Amino acid sequence: MRFVSPMFYPGFLSGVFLPLFTIGPLFASEPDFTGTTSASMSPFAGVEVIRNLPYRRGDDADAVRHKLDLYLPKGKQGFPVVLFVHGGSWKSGSKEEYPRLGELFARLGLGCVIPNYRLTPQVQHPEHIRDVAAAFAWVVENVGEYGGRRDRVFVLGHSAGGHLAALLATDETYLKKEKRTISDIRGVIAISGVHQIYPALPMFRKTFGPGRDEGKNASPINHVRRGCPPFLLVYADNDLPLLGRMAEEMNEVLKKHGCESECVKVPHRNHISILVKLSEENDPTRQRILEFVARHSEWQMPGPAPSVNRSGK
Repeated sequence: MRFVSPMFYPGFLSGVFLPLFTIGPLFASEPDFTGTTSASMSPFAGVEVIRNLPYRRGDDADAVRHKLDLYLPKGKQGFPVVLFVHGGSWKSGSKEEYPRLGELFARLGLGCVIPNYRLTPQVQHPEHIRDVAAAFAWVVENVGEYGGRRDRVFVLGHSAGGHLAALLATDETYLKKEKRTISDIRGVIAISGVHQIYPALPMFRKTFGPGRDEGKNASPINHVRRGCPPFLLVYADNDLPLLGRMAEEMNEVLKKHGCESECVKVPHRNHISILVKLSEENDPTRQRILEFVARHSEWQMPGPAPSVNRSGK
C-alpha cells in the first residue's frame, strides 16, 4: 500500500477541506422548510418528517448536537434505512442543511436519518465518532417503531462524514461502547471520504491532535480487517487533492482483507457537485448508491443504472 505525503499537495497546506454547504440547503432551488417541526410541511406527498429526536440523553447531552431528523416513506413498513453523516471539516455543518436529501430517499421508499454531532473546536476526536456511533445505535434500537428495518441500516457520509462513516465500520471500539457491533451495519457508502489522517496538517491537528499515533488511530484504512461490511467508495474526477488516492487505497486494503468493496470515480464532478447532483434522476452517484442499497436489501431501485467509470476490479 502506498502512502503519499500531503506535503506534495500545496492545497492541503492552505486548508482545502473548507466547511461545506454554507450556501444553504442541499437542493437550494426547492422550498426550504428547515425551521418546521410538522411532517405536513414536507413539499413532497408521501414523505413523513420527524425532527429533533434526541439520540443521547443525560446531563452531558447537547441540546442541539445530539438530535436527529427522520425522513420516512409515509405509510410504508419494512424499508431499509440510510444514516447520513454530513461533512464540514469536522467543524461545521448541520442536519438542517440536508432536508432535500432526506426527502429524496424517502420519496424512493427508503428511510433516512440525519443526525447532528458535536464539532471542533467544542470537541476533538474521538467525540465526533462517538456521537455518530450513538446516533447509529439509536437507529438500530428505535427505527422499527417508525417502519424501518433495524437489520438493513446503511451508513452514508460525505467528506468528513465519509471519514466518520468509514471509521464507524472499521474500528469497532465506538460501536461496542453503545453495545452494538459492525455486523449491525448493512453497508457503507463514503462519498469523497477522508480515509487517512495526516497530523502534520494544521486543520487535522485541530481536530485529531498533533501526535502521529492519534492520526493513525483516526484513519479508517488502518483498522480494516476481515469482517467489515460492504463498502461503496465514490469520488469525483475533480475532487480535492488526495481524496481519489485515499479511496483507491482504501478499496485495495478492503479487498486484501476479503471485504466486499467497490470504488467508483465519477466524471464531471467536484467535491461539492458530487453530492449536490444527487438531486438529478440520472446522476451516476445517485444510481450507484441506490444500486448498492438494492443489492444488499430487498428494496428495488427504480429504473436501470447508467454505466460509470469503475476501478478496483
